[in-house]
Amino acid sequence: MSRIPKIALLVESSRASGRAILNGVANYARHHGPWSFFWEPGGLEKVGPMLKTLDPDGIVLRDVDKLREARAFGIPAVVVGYSRKEIPGLINVVTDSPKIGLMAAEHLLQCGFKHFACCSYRRTPWAEQRVKSFVGIIRAAGFSADEYLAPPPVQINWPKERRAMAKWLESLPKPVGVMACNDDIGVQIMEACRLAGLAVPDAVGVIGADNDELVCGLADPAMSSVALNFERAGYESAQALDFRMRRVRSAPRQIIVQATHIVARRSTDVVAVEDAAVARAMRFIRDHTRGPVAVADVARIAGLSRRVLERRFRREFNSSIQTEIRRVRTDQIARLLVESHLPVSEIAASLQFPDVQHFARYFRAGKQVSPLVFRRRFGPRSAANA
Repeated sequence: MSRIPKIALLVESSRASGRAILNGVANYARHHGPWSFFWEPGGLEKVGPMLKTLDPDGIVLRDVDKLREARAFGIPAVVVGYSRKEIPGLINVVTDSPKIGLMAAEHLLQCGFKHFACCSYRRTPWAEQRVKSFVGIIRAAGFSADEYLAPPPVQINWPKERRAMAKWLESLPKPVGVMACNDDIGVQIMEACRLAGLAVPDAVGVIGADNDELVCGLADPAMSSVALNFERAGYESAQALDFRMRRVRSAPRQIIVQATHIVARRSTDVVAVEDAAVARAMRFIRDHTRGPVAVADVARIAGLSRRVLERRFRREFNSSIQTEIRRVRTDQIARLLVESHLPVSEIAASLQFPDVQHFARYFRAGKQVSPLVFRRRFGPRSAANA
């Protein structure tokens, strides 16, 4: 009987990202194992020298200060990047930071903000990439973005930092859309708003990244965030580790955690435009994503002729009414494709499309791929779509 590989999992489960990665690894092992696991949520620092006695065939771990020790074992290892750049010789799991910045910027632009800012950590590569992308998109749209840099996570004194954040937020023109480089700092921004007496989302709209539902839900109001597919990354990490253990030459050196969609919550539930009629129109569009919306209905709610509303709509959002209807509806479809296991036909019916073919054409026009391809690309990886 062949030996069952032993895998050391040095990944915490206190955060949604860690649990999702572990779920992905477990899912791969169920279909391609069996594997034996040793799991230590405390990471490499907690295991220490004991790792040698475990004699693992592979390791999945968060990046830590003692990565040299992990490399010294000379066994295949996956490192989930967090505080540093990629580690040569290991399989690196990294987030698609440029896309995260892009999606956050587009979301705040679509909320109608004309003033923007971002908050990040100093000397943290993934955070720097998210900010660079965010600022680039905002500038390309004809605006500027103010930046606030906090110390690296392990060095922060949050009570002191929140006071400094509050002063920074007070100095910004309002209303302002703020991107936080992750959900943790997003919650701190919202607490700083409370200190400064700034209403969220009316004065300050906040969007985070990683979409940790517990963190976002505990924020007051609940915080919008860019969703990342950590479970799929966990599955693909396990596959890459399996290839390395079996010495398959095609084993990838990098696993990208894909940004899939925006989960919009109360922290950005605002139409930040001065034109009240346009604001009513956009609110109506957002509130009616589960059924077809006609431009004539939007104009009626706005209390304007279609021609006048179209002109004023383009002035505020640089797009047509029909384009915004399609974008909002397509984003709703994307979320259902990624977050649910409903068949495409049921999603189409729930959103009142006359048939699946019409539904697929509508989605492809907005996302440039079919619903099935989108789900395979961004949904959880499993044996069914491996």
